[in-house]
Amino acid sequence: MISMPSWTAWHFAPPVTRRTAPMKAWTSGNVAGTGTFRCTDCDYPVSLDAVDELPTCPNCGGTEFVRASLFTTAQTSVVEVVPDIEDQAWLEVLRDELNEPGQYLAYRTDTDDVVAFTLQREWTRIGRSLAADIRFDDPTVSRRHALIVRQPDGLRVLDDRSLNGVFVNGERVEWSTLAHGDEIVIGRHHLHFLDAPAISGMRFTRNSEPGATADAS
Repeated sequence: MISMPSWTAWHFAPPVTRRTAPMKAWTSGNVAGTGTFRCTDCDYPVSLDAVDELPTCPNCGGTEFVRASLFTTAQTSVVEVVPDIEDQAWLEVLRDELNEPGQYLAYRTDTDDVVAFTLQREWTRIGRSLAADIRFDDPTVSRRHALIVRQPDGLRVLDDRSLNGVFVNGERVEWSTLAHGDEIVIGRHHLHFLDAPAISGMRFTRNSEPGATADAS
């Protein structure tokens, strides 16, 4: 007797389409709550506290943001940071007016005041935290953004697991040994490393106390 092969019928269910609710957009000037938000135009991320207002995007000038997903990574690696070379006359003046030898981080505030922070400690903390030695109250700066560490071969800047990264002379770095004249970008702020010999004059704000708050440009 010949047995006939048995056939099994397979039934395929049609694919299920999942609809994702559109993400709520926030515009600059609004208080959006605590968390990380990204620009809808360029994906630049900003980190906010509960009472912070959304800024204009520091990278592209955009005004619309959405809350960053825990499962996606903002495209910070494609953000180009260009060294601030347009107006550095103030930096040349500062170099000529330092009257004490030492190592400094120099920057301008939003009101055009010049600050030279003396790097005397083994560790200098930069960030938005109240515990930072150099504090920028700005959503483009992480609470713990960067460290300046004294090593046998000189001073190094280290990225302290920041959101927007640390850039030295336009290049994103995890760490970098600093040389005289290097520019460090922290969020939207430009700081310049000076290794100064003994020169004359002192017509600027010099600060080496921890927790100094500044709005650099």
